[in-house]
Amino acid sequence: MTGNLKEIETHHTFCRICESLCGLKVQTQNNQILSVEPNSEHVATEGFSCVKGLYQHEMYHSPDRLKFPLKRMEDGSYEKISWTQAIDEIGAKVKQLKQEDGPDSIAMYVGTAAGFGVLHPVFAQGFMTGIGSKSMYSSATQDCSNKFAVSRLIYGFPFTLPFPDLDNTECLIIVGANPLVSKWSFLQVPNPGKKLKDLERRGAKLFIVDPRKTETASIAGEHVFIRPSTDVFFYLSFLHELIEQNGINEDFIKKHSIGIEEIKKLVSKWPASKTAEVTGIDAELIKRMVSTYIKANGAALYCSTGVNMGGNGSLSYWLQEVINAVSGNLDKQGGTLVGNGVMDFIKFGVKNGILMRKDRTRIGDFGAVNDAYPGGLLADEILTEGKGQHKALFVTGGNPLITMPNAEKLKKAFKKLELLVTLDIYQNETSSEAHYVLPCTDPLQRPDLPFIFPLMLGLQHSPYMQATKAIVKPDGEQRDEASIYLALSKASGLPLFGSKLAQGFFSSIQSYHSSKNKTQFPSLPQEAMLNGLLRLTRQSSFKKLLRYPNGRKGNIHKVGSFLGSRVMTEDQKVHLAPKALIQEAKKLEKDFEIELANAHRFKLITKRAVTTHNSWTHNIERMTSKGRDRNYAYLHPSDLEALSLKEYDLIDLSSDTSSIRIAVRSLDTLLPKTIAVPHGWGHQHAKGLNHANKTAGVNVNILAADGPEKLDKISGMAHLTGILVDITPASGKLEPSWSGR
Repeated sequence: MTGNLKEIETHHTFCRICESLCGLKVQTQNNQILSVEPNSEHVATEGFSCVKGLYQHEMYHSPDRLKFPLKRMEDGSYEKISWTQAIDEIGAKVKQLKQEDGPDSIAMYVGTAAGFGVLHPVFAQGFMTGIGSKSMYSSATQDCSNKFAVSRLIYGFPFTLPFPDLDNTECLIIVGANPLVSKWSFLQVPNPGKKLKDLERRGAKLFIVDPRKTETASIAGEHVFIRPSTDVFFYLSFLHELIEQNGINEDFIKKHSIGIEEIKKLVSKWPASKTAEVTGIDAELIKRMVSTYIKANGAALYCSTGVNMGGNGSLSYWLQEVINAVSGNLDKQGGTLVGNGVMDFIKFGVKNGILMRKDRTRIGDFGAVNDAYPGGLLADEILTEGKGQHKALFVTGGNPLITMPNAEKLKKAFKKLELLVTLDIYQNETSSEAHYVLPCTDPLQRPDLPFIFPLMLGLQHSPYMQATKAIVKPDGEQRDEASIYLALSKASGLPLFGSKLAQGFFSSIQSYHSSKNKTQFPSLPQEAMLNGLLRLTRQSSFKKLLRYPNGRKGNIHKVGSFLGSRVMTEDQKVHLAPKALIQEAKKLEKDFEIELANAHRFKLITKRAVTTHNSWTHNIERMTSKGRDRNYAYLHPSDLEALSLKEYDLIDLSSDTSSIRIAVRSLDTLLPKTIAVPHGWGHQHAKGLNHANKTAGVNVNILAADGPEKLDKISGMAHLTGILVDITPASGKLEPSWSGR
């Protein structure tokens, strides 16, 4: 060692970009990350990681990384200000707005990035609770609120989320999911490709139902094409045929459920011969799938965002859960299981009213799901005058101007706000409209535990626990979100969690920690707080968990631990036919007629690449180089020919909401009359993404509709995939250098 050069250190941690939480080894020197590698000794992930996890440090060490608070000036420019000024000015405005317009005039949007930390979402909610505001929004209403809303109705709690028993199932039917690229959702499954191949190798039958022969369908199983956004009709006919083939488990029906007669009446009108007209799935194929499902000793249907975002996501997920239940596969080995984390969070949540708010929106009369309102109403709630009109918005760990529907309207709404504050690591599209931009620490700069799904709900294929210390220290004035919300609460004169005792306690431990550790800025003792959480749930201490750098294996999932003991409805039975869902299902005949009338039109779906994660990774140069610097509209070769289009020709792609101009590519794995456009692009107006804002991608979500008439009535979700669109050839063509050839 010479001069001030320190020795290279190796740290064990885990990725927090997605639900896989892959084990990693990180090498550092002089507070810089040199490399990130998969941890081959990890007890669950066993050396698997995707490229996003291995190059995430390039995102965190970007020259564009936020290091200081920013304030928007009158001319639209941004200037560096002190934390004291930022916190004081924001706090004063919050106090004023609450006094003049009421607590609900102050809103918050919680993005996906917030969910992958333990303390961040808790303190964000604590800040809003202190204000007394119910105006919470989250990214879940873009991709998964249907599951929460339906679970609350049929199981009694929104976080009751059954998952396939992958090690033992003999038949797995995956609908609208591509785990090879997107990983599993609501289940931590490291190395999904290997798991699916193993499943098939041991003799299990696998079906992949999707409008595209995805990367997943290319390596395992039998692919079944389906017309986009017709999943609900597939599920109806599957359930109809399950009853016809005597696949109902009468023992389950009698002991553990109510509502079977309403279900039988509903599905009696939907034989596979009828729905084939809109789904494109032959009736004989559905009958064979159902027969295979029935004969299996343990079978499961599983869906993800392709179903969730399809316009009838709640009805589709409901029918899926009914199928898994009435066939006797719920809480069964090889079927679907309900996990348990460090505590019985399901019982705890119901007992304490967590995630069980009954409030409804002033626009559209939508119910709260997981204590949050539909994001597709946010623009209207800002633009519509009256009591509760939103005057301020905090955006924490999200980028709604890229991820939410009808972003053009949302951007106009943001300009009407008296206060827009973003907490992030970059000045993204949303931050570029903000009055204040607050710089946050990144996942490798903070200690952590696995986020709530594995930690509290046990949504893991192979249960384990792990703790990680911070790998590097902040290299600017970044602060962790928990400390920021504590400071904002104090400045607003509105105690955290609505409790002066809580505010005083956290302020005291912050002062003690900061003085003892001589931190540059006041910060909460995150390790101590995570340790407290573990102790409250009667787990090992944080310090003891650190002794297991490769993770510590947990107890295997218990079959039979759910039915009869953890169903949280009033009668402790699975409610197969809740009134709200039966009522909503009355629209299906009309939806069916609409599908028939538009069978000749194109439908838009999304498509992911392994190098991208929503809008997160486009500012990493290696992820968007070599022709990957934009998104394209992918069409089947026969559709290109019918439209007289060649690769890289430009088209105008239009919906009832808006239109985009984009270049086309050929993709022979698509179902004809389907067009696939990757989402998360369109960074040209981001002030602080100096690589991403030079890419030429377009935001496909501006084609999706917002507003109360366009949202799923049960979950509040926007219709983001399977949208009817029109294609018009446009003049011009990408030059070869522009196209990446």
